[in-house]
Amino acid sequence: MSFDSSAFGANSAGGVGGGAGADAELQEFLAMESQKAKFQAQIHQFTDVCWDKCVDKAGAKLDSKTETCLTNCVERFIDTTFTVTQRFQQLLERQQAM
Repeated sequence: MSFDSSAFGANSAGGVGGGAGADAELQEFLAMESQKAKFQAQIHQFTDVCWDKCVDKAGAKLDSKTETCLTNCVERFIDTTFTVTQRFQQLLERQQAM
């Protein structure tokens, strides 16, 4: 993985230029990386919860009961997360409207 310093406003003399523009780019980059980390953490949480709930014995292949359980578990987890996220968004919008 290579690092392109020009993405953060580095000038050819090796310093950082661009002022607020570079700061905004860095903040956007950090926000995107934070979102990626949150998404990965969510995936790990799905895996842990649904594995513990659905898998009795690990084998070379999942039986249909285990596969169905895992599918339902992840779908319910996603549905619940989506519902909670929507609710928080509604509360935030109400607070901002006041």
